[in-house]
Amino acid sequence: MGRHLQPSEKELHDFPLTSPGDVLATERRRRRRRPCGAGSRCAGAGARRGWLSMSAAVRTVRAAGGGRSVCVRWEDGSESRYPCVWLRDSCQCPLCFLPSAGARRLRLEDLDVDIVAKQVALADSKKISVTWPDEHTSEYEAEWLKKRCFSEEARAVMRADLFLPEHQYWGSDLQLPKIAFEEIMYNDESAYRWLCTLKKVGIVLLTGAATRQGELIKLGHRIGFLRLTFYGPTWQVQDKADANNVAYTTERLCFHTDYPALQHPPGVQFLHCIKQTAAGGESEVVDGFHVSNKLKKQNPEAYQILSSTAVDYTDVGVDYCDFAVHCKQRIIDTDSRGQAIRINYNNATRDTVFDIPAEKVRPFYAALKEFNDLLNSAEHKFTFKMKPGDVLTFDNWRVLHGRQGYPPCAEVTRHLEGAYADWDVVMSRLQLLRKRVLERD
Repeated sequence: MGRHLQPSEKELHDFPLTSPGDVLATERRRRRRRPCGAGSRCAGAGARRGWLSMSAAVRTVRAAGGGRSVCVRWEDGSESRYPCVWLRDSCQCPLCFLPSAGARRLRLEDLDVDIVAKQVALADSKKISVTWPDEHTSEYEAEWLKKRCFSEEARAVMRADLFLPEHQYWGSDLQLPKIAFEEIMYNDESAYRWLCTLKKVGIVLLTGAATRQGELIKLGHRIGFLRLTFYGPTWQVQDKADANNVAYTTERLCFHTDYPALQHPPGVQFLHCIKQTAAGGESEVVDGFHVSNKLKKQNPEAYQILSSTAVDYTDVGVDYCDFAVHCKQRIIDTDSRGQAIRINYNNATRDTVFDIPAEKVRPFYAALKEFNDLLNSAEHKFTFKMKPGDVLTFDNWRVLHGRQGYPPCAEVTRHLEGAYADWDVVMSRLQLLRKRVLERD
């Protein structure tokens, strides 16, 4: 594990691509424009441009494919094709859907995967109806349908709306984004800007928090709740006798992500600087996704080894309670396209147990050493020093962090309070804030 981070005395700047106006202006433009609604094909000049008005008006609707799909032609000339099995499964009537819970009532065992439409009709330009062989009738709002179009473009827009997959990569040239702590606590637009930047850039510095314990509890309430771990709901990073974690010493901390010993490592980490040492204690951060991309280009075989080898991690001790956890993680977790989606690297808690054939051990170490060298290269790492009142928030699945050593002392000279949150909680708050901010506009 390990928690520690500190912004430098070099001046910090707002990240240029995520100012409040940029975030909201971009979002409002996206809300006004949507990709064409082509299901199996697009027709018309508007479709080829890939964008059209959010307003959804239906010109005609008909059954297609022997009744197994419904084809909607929109007023702009584009077409969307919807499979009947999906339409029946997605019926919004009270018998099939519970609106108070936003949940499907229709049981899968009652769904005919070969269902065909008996009749389709255009109630008006804003709604279509489909009658099924058992005489059940389903109605679908045009706007609801258009958002769920099966075209590649429409699906890409929906993914962007739901998951914000865009990343802004960085190296030693990072301009660390910063926002006032009080702003994000009490202003929805600032909080939305904070979370959007956190998702895109992976790191944001909040400034001006009170220099006392408990500020992270408030921050947790702002997003929803914090993640409880074996180190407690929050934890104190300071030099401790008989430290149960390498973070609780004055030693240099190497680049790492926190808690790969857990099956589901925390997604977001918060570090609040309460007291800072005069000498040393600088933080270092590095964009793990950016470095992974570099490794993939530089040495594809090393990337393949790190993204396929299960590495043993362990953490045993006593803190919030006694604990003994063991887990297998790949250093670089990837999606179906081979793109990095999570870094699981903590040299301190990497176990001496290594469950791979002996002949694969040295190639693994060679690959890990190359990755580690890239992490530590001057072009990739960013060094800074936190000031009392700073709260560093960062993506623990993407950003590796470390700390330069500082002189030991009889009294505590450096004190950070740390906490975790899960990405599910953060993304939930981001979506709610976006809805609130845009509706207010």
